[in-house]
Amino acid sequence: MLVELNKNVLIGTVGYHLLSNHSVGPILLPQIQSISWNGSVTVEEMNWGPIAIVQYFQTLEKPFDKVIFLVAIERPERKIGDISVFQWMGHLPSEKQIQACVGDAATGVISVENLLVIGEHFKIWPKEVFLVDVEPGAEQAGEHLTAEVDAKIPEILRILEDLGQKPTIVLETKKLRGDTLFEESL
Repeated sequence: MLVELNKNVLIGTVGYHLLSNHSVGPILLPQIQSISWNGSVTVEEMNWGPIAIVQYFQTLEKPFDKVIFLVAIERPERKIGDISVFQWMGHLPSEKQIQACVGDAATGVISVENLLVIGEHFKIWPKEVFLVDVEPGAEQAGEHLTAEVDAKIPEILRILEDLGQKPTIVLETKKLRGDTLFEESL
């Protein structure tokens, strides 16, 4: 995939605090903010609820051209610290699942899946939305990353920098669609 420079870019971290590897975004936020980004990159923690984020996007004078989320989601067949880059392709799940996402969001659940679906429903996403997804392993309490994820910090930051500000990069991505995110039993 070819990615262009000079776009208005948001790099957002999504994840609970104090959950060790599941908190990779919040833990790395200060390091991400300290990078010498070009003037068109905004770095924010995006844990303030999907509806508030929708409202934020709707009030932007200059919309984002690209959004990059740093997340940690347990996925089968990955080792702790493995990094996958997903490109959001849109597509909504069923109305019942959308309502379930809104319900979760209203109760304070922090979930990039809910954020993606609710944002898609309200048509806030630009054409380019990426997830830099770090395998956290089993959920556990803690203020620090495990050695496996800590060792990947330089690579995580390099991927964010490449996606955020290189003129053109070729990047292997996996595709992610809203209509395949959930096993629907609603």
